[in-house]
Amino acid sequence: MEPAPSRVRLAVREAIHALSSSEDGDHIFCILGSLKRYLSETEPPALPGEKEEFASAHFSPVLRCLASRLSLAWLELLPDGRLEELWASFFLEGPADQAFLVLMEAIEGAAGPSFRLMKMAQLLARFLREGRLAVLMETQCRQETQPGFPLLRETLLGKVVALPDHLGNRLQRENLAEFLPQNYFRLLGEEVVRVLQAIVDSLQGGLDSSVSFVSQVLGKACIHGRQQEILGVLVPRLAELTQGSCLHQRVCWRLMEQVPDRAMEAVLTGLVEAAQGPEVLSRLLGNLVVKNKKAQFVMTRKLLFLQSRLTTPMLQSLLGYLATDSQRRPLLLQVLKELLETWGSSSAVRHTPLLQQRHVSKAILICLVHLREPELRDSRDELLASMMAGVKCRLDSSLPSVRHLGMIVAEVISARIHPEGPPLKFQYEDDELSLELLALASHQPAGDGASEAGTSLAAATAESPVETPAETVDGGVPQARLAVSDSELDSDDEFVPYDMSGDRELKSSKAPAYVRDCVEALTTSEDIERWEAALRALEGLVYRNSTATQEVSMELAKVLLHLEEKTCVVGFEQLRQRALVAVTVTDPARVADYLTSQFYALNYSLRQRMDILDVLTLAAQELSGPRCLRRAPQPGSPSPGTQCLQVAAASQPGSAVASGWRVVVEERIRSKTRRLSKQGGLRQGPAGSPNRFSSVAGHFFFPLLQRFDRPLVTFDLLGDDQLVLGRLTHTLGALMCLAVNTTVAVAMGKALLEFVWALRFHVDAYVRQGLLSAVSSVLLSVPAARLLEDLPDELLEARSWLAGPRCPPEPLPTSLAPPAVQSPAQFVGSLPLWSSDWYVGPSGWLRGCRLFHVRQEGPRCGREGSRRGLQDAGTEGPAASAETQEQASPVCGSLGPPLPAARKLAAARSSGARLCSEARSAAASGSHSVTQAGVQRHHDISLQPQSPRLK
Repeated sequence: MEPAPSRVRLAVREAIHALSSSEDGDHIFCILGSLKRYLSETEPPALPGEKEEFASAHFSPVLRCLASRLSLAWLELLPDGRLEELWASFFLEGPADQAFLVLMEAIEGAAGPSFRLMKMAQLLARFLREGRLAVLMETQCRQETQPGFPLLRETLLGKVVALPDHLGNRLQRENLAEFLPQNYFRLLGEEVVRVLQAIVDSLQGGLDSSVSFVSQVLGKACIHGRQQEILGVLVPRLAELTQGSCLHQRVCWRLMEQVPDRAMEAVLTGLVEAAQGPEVLSRLLGNLVVKNKKAQFVMTRKLLFLQSRLTTPMLQSLLGYLATDSQRRPLLLQVLKELLETWGSSSAVRHTPLLQQRHVSKAILICLVHLREPELRDSRDELLASMMAGVKCRLDSSLPSVRHLGMIVAEVISARIHPEGPPLKFQYEDDELSLELLALASHQPAGDGASEAGTSLAAATAESPVETPAETVDGGVPQARLAVSDSELDSDDEFVPYDMSGDRELKSSKAPAYVRDCVEALTTSEDIERWEAALRALEGLVYRNSTATQEVSMELAKVLLHLEEKTCVVGFEQLRQRALVAVTVTDPARVADYLTSQFYALNYSLRQRMDILDVLTLAAQELSGPRCLRRAPQPGSPSPGTQCLQVAAASQPGSAVASGWRVVVEERIRSKTRRLSKQGGLRQGPAGSPNRFSSVAGHFFFPLLQRFDRPLVTFDLLGDDQLVLGRLTHTLGALMCLAVNTTVAVAMGKALLEFVWALRFHVDAYVRQGLLSAVSSVLLSVPAARLLEDLPDELLEARSWLAGPRCPPEPLPTSLAPPAVQSPAQFVGSLPLWSSDWYVGPSGWLRGCRLFHVRQEGPRCGREGSRRGLQDAGTEGPAASAETQEQASPVCGSLGPPLPAARKLAAARSSGARLCSEARSAAASGSHSVTQAGVQRHHDISLQPQSPRLK
């Protein structure tokens, strides 16, 4: 027998029935007033048991009834908005969790844009503004100490965190500002602070509370990617509250400990980014990294080794947090060992991006600052071994930035780990990165008593002058400052200084006047001034006396290649290089043969081999340009003719072109001269001249490709000498670009693509950049028609490599190729060459031959485009033969023999390949006398239209 219904249930049942059917505003107002006494202290007040029963069992049905009756006509049953205000009070004064769920249910259940939808959304916005969300979370924190409903908490958790998504989907463009993610999650952070303050107050009053629900809300919001909004509000408030309250610190520690493991990474990452310093992080987290394995993995592994998003202040906060407590300091030493192990791994140096390597290097320096001498002494041998391995790997790298980074970090590590030994010193240029790293190494954290660490680091990494007590006098004023003040008394600023800009240093020895005298001075002279004068005058003498230079070009090239600096000469490397370039330009064939043969010879240093590559590139550039631009023009030169005059004057010893007076005079003349012409004042460019590099390109190019895969005793391009291999690839690409419009360009391009194919999966980033540069130079230098005709297989291989998943991820620097070919794969794909059809020969092998359509009228293809091409060639559509129509069809994927057009294409290719091989052989042997008939026959084959749609 069922128990009799209670008075509350009967009253609620009658009220719901009346609200569902009544249209009398006064009657509805009275019914709502009778129900309101179960929520507030209205007359007559309800008993506590009745209020509890109403809130737990009958509140949600009443709210659903009120939401279903909501309409404009229903609210206008009473004037002055009295009914609407009473209706809204039920949602704003009752149990917050039930009201929130009913509001979300009503909004999600709305059929579409309507008055009810907007009214419920506005009521939900008011619900948020009045702090009911904090009441909801506070209620859940109290209920967690009692038996509850896990499903209800999960539903509330999902609705609270995903509220902006739900409202955005329902309201679309009519969404309110309170529901935008950037506003809502800031509000949620403020509500979390209020809940934590309420928990602290309840703990002080002797009541039990739990922060598990708040931790879940925080974790889920951070998983959704809203760390910046919620933690940007939460962390500063908590940092202020925990500064003087141990109870607030305990609540914060418990809050972080209760975060689910799946959200631990997102929460800790946001905390490290938002916390201002290690002290704040320590107050918020406590010893979380010691208690929680997931937190320990994130803080000591994930953020340091697998990511590089942390800035330098964030790294200082993270590692300073590990150093601020004795229980966490062993983790800091372990982190340093693992960082140095990663820093000393050759695989990490090759495959890790430079940004990540900088990240690891900064972390190492910060760890060294926080660790003390006794802590480092026990692990000194292990740390030094990892450091030496890392230094070797980085100095062997072909990237200057990696070598620079290794030098700086090695200096700091050696000075910190082994302060009593000799300091490790490298020569490098000070830039922004080096200054930042040295500042990190010399930074002394507050509260750390390791003063000896800062002293040793400052002595090892910075050469800045430090004032000593002996240098100070009365009152602590430095003597240098007093000296400056004394010198001001004797200042002679009122005197006009002499103009000494045109003064020259007097030399006791005279500069040589002949090339042979320069050779003799460089080889046998013991007079340093004569030796220097010969070196400075050699370039101009070589350019002026080309006949005499050709007689001794081989001897002179050998002397310059082996020349060593006897004394400190300003610009020695540039003078030696320019002289060697001048000799190569004067006698290109013989000197280029000598230099390329010495590139693979024994007993040469890597510096000399790279000098050979630089000289070949510069000489080829000068040979391929106009004669009047043989030397680099001076800045501000007004005309090509003036440039030539300046070049000629600058090549003479003792020239004073650097003074710039000629440039000033020519500029004044040009600015005051009016030129009247019918062509609008257009000036003629520099006069054309034969390309001197065309006949000797083979001497520069092909010998460099002959023995790259043959290791020597002290030289292995495919082994440890990756830097030279990278320079070689860039040099070959530059030579290919300079050989544009030459007869040997196709043969050079074919050989270069084969070279690229052999090294396409090289592990070094610098080499891969050089390979991309080489491919770009081939695409720029060889005409598209010749690419399609003579290099189809190589193009297909290059395209598959560039477009494949194993293509090197490094972007091609703009200095290696123009913007049009910074993506070689797109350039190859943009060529008008690819139809999607192969033909299969009788043996079943796929032939490397495709049918290509000429795109003269846009990207139209198919039978209509082919028919138009046949009509252009003189074959009308209806009268065309079956064989010609078969040739014009783009579909040729049959298993039969090749088509007649394909046979013609294959014959043309074989002829072109034979001519290219002849040209290559002639270039390699030094015989460049290509007959006019051969050239004409070559052009006939390449330009003769074998078929209207074939190239």
